[in-house]
Amino acid sequence: MNHPLPHEQVEAFQLLVDSVKDYAIFMLDPEGRVATWNAGAQRFKQYSAPEIIGRHFSCFYPPEEMAKLKPDDELAIALRDGRFETEGWRLRKDGTRFWANVVITPVRSREGELIGFLKVTRDLTERRRAEEKLRASEEQLRLLIVGVQDYAIFMVDTAGYVQTWNAGAERIKGYTAAEAVGLHLSAFYPAADQPAGKANRLLERAAATGHVIDRGTRVRKDGTTFQAEAILTALRDSSGELRGFSKVTRDITEQVAKQRELELALAEAKNAGEIKDHFL
Repeated sequence: MNHPLPHEQVEAFQLLVDSVKDYAIFMLDPEGRVATWNAGAQRFKQYSAPEIIGRHFSCFYPPEEMAKLKPDDELAIALRDGRFETEGWRLRKDGTRFWANVVITPVRSREGELIGFLKVTRDLTERRRAEEKLRASEEQLRLLIVGVQDYAIFMVDTAGYVQTWNAGAERIKGYTAAEAVGLHLSAFYPAADQPAGKANRLLERAAATGHVIDRGTRVRKDGTTFQAEAILTALRDSSGELRGFSKVTRDITEQVAKQRELELALAEAKNAGEIKDHFL
C-alpha cells in the first residue's frame, strides 16, 4: 500500500536540500518510488523533477544490478539495519554510468510508521578513475620491477625482513622469491660483517637520512661472494611513518676486477719507470 509523504514534510525537506548541487538528495516512498528531487539529483542523474517523481528508483541501476534485485535488497537492508551504504555503478537518464556512493536511511513518523527513505548519492567517478589509473600505474611499475634482470630490486619491512623479490634479485643472489621472502637483510652479508651488525646499521642510517649507498662484499645462496653496490631507501607514508625500505643492488664484480687490474697495471708501469730512472 502506498503511503504518501505529508505535504509539510515534503515542503520543509525541499527547502533544506533544493540548493545542494554536489549531492543527489531525495526521498523515496515506502515502495521505493521517487517522492522528492533536488538540484544535485538533477545534475547527476539528468532527470528533471517532473520526469522522475513517481518512478521507481530501480531505474538508476544498471541491468546487471537489477538482475540481482539490488534495489529491493538495499531497501530491505536499510529497514533491517537502520542504514545502508554502498558504492557502485549507477545510470544517468542518457544511459551513461557514474560511480556513486549511496546512503539509504529509513524515515519514520513519531509513531514509528515508515513514511519513506532518504537517499543521498555522491558522484565519485573522478575519484574512481584516479584510483584505477593509480592501480594501473602501480601494476605497470610492479611488472617492470619484477622483470628487471640486471638489478636486484626488493623491499624489506621496518625490521629488515624481505617482503618482495624480483627476477634480478633471484639471478644475482641465487634465491627464489619463495626462499628469500622472510629472510633478514643480514643473510646477504658475509660472516665477517655479522658481529658488527652491518645490515642493521645501514637500516638505521637509511631511516635517519632517507637513504644510504653502500659498496662491499655480498653472499649468494651457494656461499660464493660478489662485489655489490646497493642503495637502501627509507619508505614513509604521507604522515611520515616509516613503512619499510627499498633496496636496489647491482653486481659490480666485473667493474671492481677491471679497476683492480688497471690500478695494478698503473702501479707496475710506475714501478718500471722508477727502475728505469734508477739505471739512467
